[in-house]
Amino acid sequence: MIDHISIAVSNLERAVPFYERSFAPLGMARLVTRPAMAGFGKTYPEVWINLRAGMAPLPLDSGAHLCLRAKTTDEVDAFYAAAMVAGGVSESAPSLRPHDRVRYYATFIADADGNRIEVVTFPKDDAATS
Repeated sequence: MIDHISIAVSNLERAVPFYERSFAPLGMARLVTRPAMAGFGKTYPEVWINLRAGMAPLPLDSGAHLCLRAKTTDEVDAFYAAAMVAGGVSESAPSLRPHDRVRYYATFIADADGNRIEVVTFPKDDAATS
């Protein structure tokens, strides 16, 4: 079981507002602020952003990404909209993704450093999608 995850960022002053805005629709807020890091979560810091000054942007093909669970498709849509307004880069707009094993609704964005964030939910039927 995962307790928390850390994401490296090159500019904390840029990243904190981005993550505050992007995570808000998921019910996550900044809970801890330290000189070189900030922790976000619902009741305790589940996602930390850590300053790595001089960090080069991640390559698009790095394959690394963080996936967060949303309760509804509306939350997925709201996360995507908030991330776009906050300066995120769309890698995949929210949509239903039927696959062999599982059917899900998700979106992918990237932050200014190339960290890829996915938000997903598992709707019961097509009427549940936005």
